Amino acid sequence: MSFGDPNNPYNPYNQQSPQGQPNYGYPQQAPQGVPQQHGYPPQPVQPYGAYPPAPMGFPELAHWGQRVAAHLLDGLIIFGPVYALAFADLAIRGDSEEPPVVVAAIGVLYLFVMAFYQLYREGKHGQTIGKKVMGISLLRERDGSPLGFGLALVRKIAHIIDSMACYLGWLWPLWDEKHQTFADKVCSTVVIKANRG
Repeated sequence: MSFGDPNNPYNPYNQQSPQGQPNYGYPQQAPQGVPQQHGYPPQPVQPYGAYPPAPMGFPELAHWGQRVAAHLLDGLIIFGPVYALAFADLAIRGDSEEPPVVVAAIGVLYLFVMAFYQLYREGKHGQTIGKKVMGISLLRERDGSPLGFGLALVRKIAHIIDSMACYLGWLWPLWDEKHQTFADKVCSTVVIKANRG
């Protein structure tokens, strides 16, 4: 008696269906309410390196231009007033030998407060001021929730990876399927189009 013999009781294809009819070469399905075993029903196999399709209703991803514009706006909001303050102080003081201690202290304090505020907004709401103006939002890839302050900070630090290798990570969203930078991939985040309101 061989394995392929239809009379072999150990042949997995020689089982009766619940209606008493032979299965004719197909493995028996699990009864209703019992989870399928051994990969049945077969799941679609994604090619190596391919991403699974986005779930229905998944928001549209932000394009690279929107992300760059938001980043430039955020930089202007954080650094613009500091430079304006420094130039105003230089114009007022002229050739004075005295160091600008007060102006420098105000500038550094503003930098820290505004950087913290922007990071807080990004973690809590998914939008810095620049992202809100551009109508985009940063969210967790797995469930679409905001990152929280800690992960937003880790993502900012992870942008160091984007700057390595000739700033290739900053350009990666141009051809990446999910429009992610290297920092987005490390932190499992996506930038989507969102309401400006």
